[in-house]
Amino acid sequence: MSKQLLLDLGERAGWTGVQAALGLVVVELADLPVWWAAPAALALSSAKGWVAGRLGRAGTASTLSATADPASHPWGV
Repeated sequence: MSKQLLLDLGERAGWTGVQAALGLVVVELADLPVWWAAPAALALSSAKGWVAGRLGRAGTASTLSATADPASHPWGV
């Protein structure tokens, strides 16, 4: 596996874990049934993508830099 692929995989897995954990925290604090964690995590994922699209690499929802983001080099370089 290339370094860029590992960075992309790590970023995606890391953000998924953070969003799931925050979704659980939100439903616990709001005293909601645990199944609400999934929609809460979905909302957090959408918000993260929106913010990253404006602050991260242009044209993507990635928080990786342009040099680390595989989308910057679609030909695999």
